Amino acid sequence: MLKGKVAMVTGSGGERGFGRAIAQRLATEGADLFLTDIAPTGTRVVATKPDSGWRGLDAVADEVRERGGRALTALVDVRSAAEVTAVVRQAIEAFGRIDILVNNAGAPAGADRVPVVDLEEAAWDTVIDTNLKGTYLCARAVVSTMLERRLRGRVINMASEFGKVGGANRAAYCASKFGVIGFTQALALELAPAGITVNAICPGVADTDRLDHLGRRPDGSFDPALREEGLKRQAAAIPLGRVATSADIAELAAFLASDAAEYLTGQAINLAGGSTMH
Repeated sequence: MLKGKVAMVTGSGGERGFGRAIAQRLATEGADLFLTDIAPTGTRVVATKPDSGWRGLDAVADEVRERGGRALTALVDVRSAAEVTAVVRQAIEAFGRIDILVNNAGAPAGADRVPVVDLEEAAWDTVIDTNLKGTYLCARAVVSTMLERRLRGRVINMASEFGKVGGANRAAYCASKFGVIGFTQALALELAPAGITVNAICPGVADTDRLDHLGRRPDGSFDPALREEGLKRQAAAIPLGRVATSADIAELAAFLASDAAEYLTGQAINLAGGSTMH
């Protein structure tokens, strides 16, 4: 149970994202939530996908409150040290503490998914600055408050199975996620004497907004049936026969945030249905 705990979850405005599911799960366990994203409704992967009317951060906050928790929201670009510092200060002023940090904010796939010889510096910087620098900036700011208050906190970083094995046309993404795992290990060693644990989750293919590109037609329009066909192809290559769900990731995050995981630190845990085993 996480009653009396406060969790900060970045990148939590997406309708089908990990952040929303993690926030729901932590709230079910009794935590209060400070929810952030770069935009009120998260980042759309396919601009032509029909608008679902999703209310983003406000909707997730309502879901937390429905589960009995307190919830506040804030917009922040995790690439900015000034913005991160300000938003963490806002969370501390509102709740008095942050016990759990979930570094979930990530750059959407886009111009970076090309061969290295075609990879523009700006695309590389966007991915590295969001996925890796953002994780560092948020951890630095939140961990400082944990140490000041002598909290035996939890830091949960979102890595990927591509943080353990490279993939063609994913150089920036792989570099960022390999970096997150190395950062997780280094920070875990630094914070172990304070009783603060630091772990990473390494999802495989997951049914989130990030896979909406599977439904993009050649003319740029969106086809949900095409997306579903793409998901089936992805699932067929996974030993357990399905892609991950946001709920799968949320269950692991809730465990890592709990007292049951107090002796687990510095780990990068695969959640990939058997597609990655090291």
